Amino acid sequence: MADSIEAMIDRLRALEEQLEAAFAVRAGSHGLDLKSGKPRFGPEVRASQRGHKRRIHFFKTPWPTLLTLPLIYGMVIPMALMDLAVSVYQLGCFTAWGIERVRRRDYVVIDRHRLSYLNPVQKLNCVYCGYGNGVIAYAREITARTEQYWCPIKHALKVKGSHERYAGFLDYGDAEGFVKSSAAYRERLKKARAAASVGTTKAD
Repeated sequence: MADSIEAMIDRLRALEEQLEAAFAVRAGSHGLDLKSGKPRFGPEVRASQRGHKRRIHFFKTPWPTLLTLPLIYGMVIPMALMDLAVSVYQLGCFTAWGIERVRRRDYVVIDRHRLSYLNPVQKLNCVYCGYGNGVIAYAREITARTEQYWCPIKHALKVKGSHERYAGFLDYGDAEGFVKSSAAYRERLKKARAAASVGTTKAD
């Protein structure tokens, strides 16, 4: 049974990679070209995009939206504090435990403000959402690695939206497996750091 679960996880990851490749192909059909890790559009595509830009009409903004603006943008403060807190946390803890730190730039991606068909308000909103969701994803991966290091055990009840490491955790109630394998879960994190270090050295 364990082997079949591992096989299903491998198939799921392969499908995720195929899905990402399909998204990239579809984005390319809109004229997107990634150069040096930055999205680029040709002059003709940018001109076409600007033709779809909507004007800003503050006086036509619904009043419920205006009333919730302080609540929406006020969340920047706790998100920034969380961003700082988890960064300091992993710098101290992950270094002490000898496991690979999460690269923030892999999760906090802000690039939608470059789209020519967005007006300034829409660009601001896209920066805000990109930052907020990115920080949450960044913090989640940090806590996921912490969970793998200390308690790689599934819950008895179904968990919605579990992180990608969760599927490989030990079954709830598998006492023998926990005693035998919990150290192995920590070693996987340490090996990942060693592999990353080797890759960086080769790149240099």
